Amino acid sequence: MMKAIPILMYHQIDVPAPRGTRFRGLTVHPKSFARQMRWMHRLGYRGLSMRDLTPYLKGEKTGKVFGVTFDDGFRNVYVNALPVLTELGFTSTNYLVVNQFDGGNVWDADNNIPFSPLMTIAEAKAWSKAGQEIGSHTLDHVDLPQVSQEEARQQITLSRHILSDTVEQEVTAFCYPYGHFAPEHTEMVVQAGYENATTTRRGLAGPHDKPFILPRVGVWRTTHLLRFFQKCLTGHEDRRRG
Repeated sequence: MMKAIPILMYHQIDVPAPRGTRFRGLTVHPKSFARQMRWMHRLGYRGLSMRDLTPYLKGEKTGKVFGVTFDDGFRNVYVNALPVLTELGFTSTNYLVVNQFDGGNVWDADNNIPFSPLMTIAEAKAWSKAGQEIGSHTLDHVDLPQVSQEEARQQITLSRHILSDTVEQEVTAFCYPYGHFAPEHTEMVVQAGYENATTTRRGLAGPHDKPFILPRVGVWRTTHLLRFFQKCLTGHEDRRRG
């Protein structure tokens, strides 16, 4: 049994862009994702959403579990990851950007990162009805420390209310865009009514971690199966993600 719990962090599940494309390492091939999930299942582990994982993180339950999270709400996650999760009986959390339903990763445009479509409202509802969790990634994927406190509070609070109304399910999970936040933003997340928040800080999670600054284990294009298992056991990060 793992002494601490890996919360896996994915972005896109798709065929990676051509060599030389910026941040192509954030895209995991569908076959790699399926292989990772099926091997965890064979080994007796259950993939869980943040909602389902919380009792384990608090030490209220024990078992062979790991968290599955997706940042940004890419449509390719709905298309390529949902069937695998459903097949295995796993749950996961997908952090959506509220003002980009049926839009795309516009926040990446200035960095010459290719446009990729995001989920529609209908897909978000279907994701939720399939037993998967919807979390918030703010209204516009803003860099919270770079905006006013008033704007940050609105991004954090309104996104929860809008998402809850949209998917007809209470939204209790939050993820800091870019992994950037300050203590005041953590407090805003608490005040907005969320129950947990994940970061890009690397490592395994457990009862010793504060529920609003949870670490995760990044899974990249180059994370081969053996390295995947090593990361799940240790939380150590890959040196190269390209």
